[in-house]
Amino acid sequence: MLVNSNEMLKVAKAGKYAIPSPDFIDLTSLKAYIEVAEEFNMPVIISFAEAFFKESNLNLAEIANIGIFAAKNAKVDVCLHLDHGMNEETVYQAIDLGFSSVMIDASKKSFDENVAITKRVVEYAHKRNVSVEAEIGHVGSNDTVEASEEESIYTEVAEAAKFYELTKVDSLAVSIGTSHGLYKGTPKINFERLQELAANVKCPLVLHGGSSSGDDNLNRCSTNGITKINIFTDLIVAGLKEIQDNNPKDLFELNRLKTKGMKEMLAHYYNVFECVRKG
Repeated sequence: MLVNSNEMLKVAKAGKYAIPSPDFIDLTSLKAYIEVAEEFNMPVIISFAEAFFKESNLNLAEIANIGIFAAKNAKVDVCLHLDHGMNEETVYQAIDLGFSSVMIDASKKSFDENVAITKRVVEYAHKRNVSVEAEIGHVGSNDTVEASEEESIYTEVAEAAKFYELTKVDSLAVSIGTSHGLYKGTPKINFERLQELAANVKCPLVLHGGSSSGDDNLNRCSTNGITKINIFTDLIVAGLKEIQDNNPKDLFELNRLKTKGMKEMLAHYYNVFECVRKG
């Protein structure tokens, strides 16, 4: 069933677990993620990042069509989420096309600009029953980019609390030590900052850059205030490894192997995030 993220994140917050939010890049990965969610009988937030438009060779309308179709036919609650919407107009277009959740990422802008942009998106989205995620602080990247542009900036507790009160955003991505992409080692998570944020920010908290952050770190985040964790890099790396280890004879076998690797990795994270039926 296609739903927004509000109720599932509220339940996750109360239950002290996190919902996986894997980015899909094609119909194969999209269906694979939903199949894993159905196996666990738990919800999933399937995401498509604005940055992937070019790589996927899909436009926003095509992404919306396959995402909505798959979600509506799923046996569990599925949220179709625009990840890292950098362009305000793209976010509005995603809402109009039927995405049930959107992220407006104005985290590189000033606090006041971030608030103003997010408020506009929240007003537009809430009239259409669409949930909104924003980011405060900045989660950087481990990819080959300009360090001056991509350094992670820890989220300040007072700013995050004020940001929520001013925008009434539905969820808030915070920076506590993770980065996007692959790590050279295991990141050091600021759990003291997470505890402070969880105690002072009224909306559910989101962690970006979950891949390769360490199972112990992610489990601790999931049980101490983070309710949604974005993962992507570990999934595509697992798919590639399955292909490399098994030397497929044709494209059909290649796709089966890729799907197997991605599904097994996502299932692993359902357990790490404690997003499993209890009792």
